Amino acid sequence: MRKRKHRSIYIALLLITLVISQPSGHTVSAASAAAGSVSSKVSAETSVTPKNLGSIPLEGGVKATVEDINIWSQAGGNILTYTLSYSNTGDSNANLNHYFSRVVTFGGSVIPGNPITADAIKNKVGSKQSERVTYYVNVGKINSLKGLKITMFVWDPQSKGYLKHAGTLSLPANYSPTAASAHRQKLSINNIPVAAASESLQIYKYGGKVFAKVGINFSNEGTKVLGDPGYTAYLMSAGGTAFELALNSSQVGYKIQPQEKKTIYYLTEIPPYLKTDKMKVQYVQKDETLKLELPKSSYMLPAAVIPNLNVDKGVMKKIGINGNTIELQLTAASVYSEDNSGIWTFRFRIKNAGKQAVVLPAYELSVRAAGGTAFPISTKEVSGVSLKPLQEKVVQLTAQIPLEVEQNTLKLQMIEAVQSDSSNEAATAAAAKLSIPVAYFAIPYTLRAETQKGQDYQTTNSYGTFGYSLLSLQRFPWKDDDILIAKLNITNRQSVNLALPDLKGALKVDNDDLMTSTELFMDKEISSIAPGKSAEMYMLSKVPYTTDFSKLQVNLYSVVKEEKIPFLSLSTSSVTDAVYKIERGGSYTVVGKGKNATVQENKTTVYEGDNANIVYSELFLNSEEKRQSKMARLQAYYKTNDGQLYEATSIQPDTPATPGRKQLITFWAKLPKSVGASNLTLYLGPGIAGNKLTEAGQESTGFINISALELNMVAATPVKTLSKVTVYPYTLSILNSDGRNTRGSDTISIAMNYNLLRDISYEVGAFNHKLVIKMTDPFGQSQEKNLTIGTELTEGYNNTYSVSFSNNMYKKLTGGTYAITLYDEFQGERMELASQAYILTMDRAPTNEQ
Repeated sequence: MRKRKHRSIYIALLLITLVISQPSGHTVSAASAAAGSVSSKVSAETSVTPKNLGSIPLEGGVKATVEDINIWSQAGGNILTYTLSYSNTGDSNANLNHYFSRVVTFGGSVIPGNPITADAIKNKVGSKQSERVTYYVNVGKINSLKGLKITMFVWDPQSKGYLKHAGTLSLPANYSPTAASAHRQKLSINNIPVAAASESLQIYKYGGKVFAKVGINFSNEGTKVLGDPGYTAYLMSAGGTAFELALNSSQVGYKIQPQEKKTIYYLTEIPPYLKTDKMKVQYVQKDETLKLELPKSSYMLPAAVIPNLNVDKGVMKKIGINGNTIELQLTAASVYSEDNSGIWTFRFRIKNAGKQAVVLPAYELSVRAAGGTAFPISTKEVSGVSLKPLQEKVVQLTAQIPLEVEQNTLKLQMIEAVQSDSSNEAATAAAAKLSIPVAYFAIPYTLRAETQKGQDYQTTNSYGTFGYSLLSLQRFPWKDDDILIAKLNITNRQSVNLALPDLKGALKVDNDDLMTSTELFMDKEISSIAPGKSAEMYMLSKVPYTTDFSKLQVNLYSVVKEEKIPFLSLSTSSVTDAVYKIERGGSYTVVGKGKNATVQENKTTVYEGDNANIVYSELFLNSEEKRQSKMARLQAYYKTNDGQLYEATSIQPDTPATPGRKQLITFWAKLPKSVGASNLTLYLGPGIAGNKLTEAGQESTGFINISALELNMVAATPVKTLSKVTVYPYTLSILNSDGRNTRGSDTISIAMNYNLLRDISYEVGAFNHKLVIKMTDPFGQSQEKNLTIGTELTEGYNNTYSVSFSNNMYKKLTGGTYAITLYDEFQGERMELASQAYILTMDRAPTNEQ
């Protein structure tokens, strides 16, 4: 009965204690705190007191040591917290429900303390163990710890009121919960021992606003990884005004390894008029159950400094990201004028000089004029980029600045956009607007030199360091337009492979942008270039044949997430090149994977017509491949001695070329009779469509690698015998011709014995020639017939062909000779090949016997 009575009294007393200790009112929201609306002011004492403020013996080897007394302003009453470290040296467990603490204020108010939610479940201290419990009290409008006392009571049924006074501990007069500037304070975060100290307070002015950046250094002295505990940090002015701090975006979700030191940076906007001396950082933790913000550790900040962010030309800027040193450098810049704007290109170097991988935070890059106007630059190659230890990345940036802005005073400004990790929507929205400058790089004012053909240049971008040269610039007719062709060479100047992105090209002549019609041709399988090796590429675009221009701009770029990333840009005022000439009898070389070949002229001749002439060329293509492969389709133009150009039509085999065998390719064009056909040259090159060489039967959108082949014009001289007549790829030999007329008949019948042999050492495409046979009779009159090789005339030896010609005049024939003339007819025009006369045999007419 006595034990039950004691228990009932204890429970009643505990309930009374809990009731009188409940705080009243509500807490200020995080958004209000971020806006600096905390009205109560907490005094900012500057001296440092040891963590152990003294101990109070309780009973049987149990004592309570007072630690970490803090106070934090709340709209519904300021909240004071203190931690009691209970140690038990006895042989049995100590019941924490038997110990009660009170806060005695300077005015004499006695306020019971209640454990915070996280410690409410702690109810005992084991033998030879210790336990830390944090308590809170609502002290109303009190904002100072001056004169504060902590008093302890122990449950004792024998004492008046059932509580026995165990002792009282007064705070030292100079006590401050705030660690002095740069002084390392010992504390426990998530049961991990930590030492922390303030490191820096920097003031930035940007966009008409003032920002404060705070650095707090944490040292993990435990054996477990310390993660972000989720505390809210406030910047406190000397007068007690609070501003919620946003965690630096690159450190959201930070982790500190055991024995590792790391500086955590925070940012907030402050009023321009605010005094920045004697500022401190206060950490608080939200107790969701109690709906209160509980004060944690606080740190006096060193004197505020305004960092010098100006970086001289070519100088390297070092910044810290998660304990890693990051090197930033504007290594080169060039500009040229276009359309009343300065077109700037920057080469920006970023290197992780640290020992850990880092992810760059969100940056804003822009070019800032002397008057403060900023012209944005895309940052996709900078913001959020991952860098391994010692990894270096060089990015190429471009900007377009109106020429009315003074170009020689520009700076490249780098701004960090800070994102809040707060769950409070208003605070997050406010923090999303926080931006501080990282550096202002002085831009060297250098006019971009024009690229001269044939000269070597060097550049560096995010893919590596390489040399480049403009090998040639050519212009040729193409259909109804002209085709402009720039040939580039890229050489790897480094000791590792140069990785090539999926490149695209754009040409621009004067102010006319040809990007939509520009094609880039290079071997698609070249995804990287080995050290010291080179790759060639062609950029082609159509221009009206009437277009004249004085300057050409060549741009190479890749597309990443719908954004153009520059690879190489150059401009030149060089005139177009004279085409490379190949002397008569020389060879033209075709280069391309699976299409390597040499081309050599066989003959060029003219089919004379009444109204026009047809120039006709035969070329032999020799495959340089080791297996059957379809050859590139060749495109060509005939150029006359006075500079006129005529598109040539090609006839080319569409079958794969066989190693060791030739292919016969023919070109022809119809020229006006007034155009001289002597001293012709053939402008020759493989056709392309997109990024591939075209093949026979495919349409080409342009041609490349063009050379001028000087043609060997062969006059057509008929031979006086039919014993060997050449019509490539055939040779026709008329062995004999037997022409007969029966007296009184109107018909001459001719029978010819012939050999028709095909040269099998080369392949041909469609045979578009016709063989015309003309018979001239003894009266000097002629008749013709078309012969189709393969039908009327068949391949082989000792073949016979018979043909008859009729005329009423033949009834009067008594003898004489006839002539056979062979013509090669092509596209309606013909050329005499050979002729030969034969004796006509007269046969006696048959008689009717009675």
